[in-house]
Amino acid sequence: MTIAVKHIHKQFGAFAALNDVSLDFPAGELTALLGPSGCGKTTLLRIIAGLEHPDSGQVLLDGEDASARHVRERQVGFVFQHYALFKHMTVFENVAFGLRVKPRDQRPSEHQIRVKVKALLELVQLDWLADRYPPQLSGGQRQRIALARALAVEPRVLLLDEPFGALDAKVRKELRRWLRRLHDELHVTSIFVTHDQEEALEVADQVVLMNKGQVEQVGTPAQVYNHPATPFVFSFLGHVNTFHGRVQDGFLATGDASLAVLGHGGADGHGTAYVRPHELDIERYTPGAPGIVVKLRRAHAVGPLAQLDLERGDNAELIEAVLPHEHYRQLRLQEGETLVVRPRRLQVFVNQGA
Repeated sequence: MTIAVKHIHKQFGAFAALNDVSLDFPAGELTALLGPSGCGKTTLLRIIAGLEHPDSGQVLLDGEDASARHVRERQVGFVFQHYALFKHMTVFENVAFGLRVKPRDQRPSEHQIRVKVKALLELVQLDWLADRYPPQLSGGQRQRIALARALAVEPRVLLLDEPFGALDAKVRKELRRWLRRLHDELHVTSIFVTHDQEEALEVADQVVLMNKGQVEQVGTPAQVYNHPATPFVFSFLGHVNTFHGRVQDGFLATGDASLAVLGHGGADGHGTAYVRPHELDIERYTPGAPGIVVKLRRAHAVGPLAQLDLERGDNAELIEAVLPHEHYRQLRLQEGETLVVRPRRLQVFVNQGA
């Protein structure tokens, strides 16, 4: 099923949760709605499900306006952050629940229900827990049961609201991989809400970056990470260093340094340049060397990468750099040593009106 929202607006009192949002969700793909708390992603998900109604705009399911359809008519499966399982029912009965409450003319037979639930529990690899109760399960197991229950009614759309938000980091990572494998088997059009950038970039086919009720950028994980469209996207996706200065003739003048801005075809003016920690070259200081002069304040070299905290000499601002551990070891850097850093790739946004 294809999903589209057109010019969705939703106001809660004086707060605009969604402001003229239009998006397309391709059939069979897994789309992440990513952004900080309060950006409107859960409100958008609930509007698609039919649990909230927009003040204006349309929800289109396979090209047909579904805005007036009741949630039961949208064939949507919903998985919440906090499982929402019935504690007094066994795992089997939880998964069977959606099938048992169907209208009588659509309800499968008891035999069909048993076959279906068994197959779903095998799909989520928990058929051996069919007779247990939710309080007897781990958080990760409960969330997989919640997903099986959502799939039982054969939804045309699967919506997941922070599905792993209540779990610890190790379990989250395991379930992320599991969800991706499950989606590759089922190909149900799916949308999941998260504020975890790593989760979105690892699992999704398409990422929608949202901020303050609006869409900042839509693209594949590689597109939004490698080619951020706005300063917000750059700052939200991973660690980043910022340099402020004046852009002129392809160079950014920042403090005592002049840095080449590759591919900048926009207007000159005051702007902010962004560079990720792994995109910095580091060498020992020699007088007149191009780049930004820094002092090594601290090195944290555990695991495959070494993280360096560098202090700019002209404004005491900290710069974060990341090097492969082996390269760091070969450089034999000492804390307090004066170095020079040069960005390999600098993306600049000129301030409007500058």
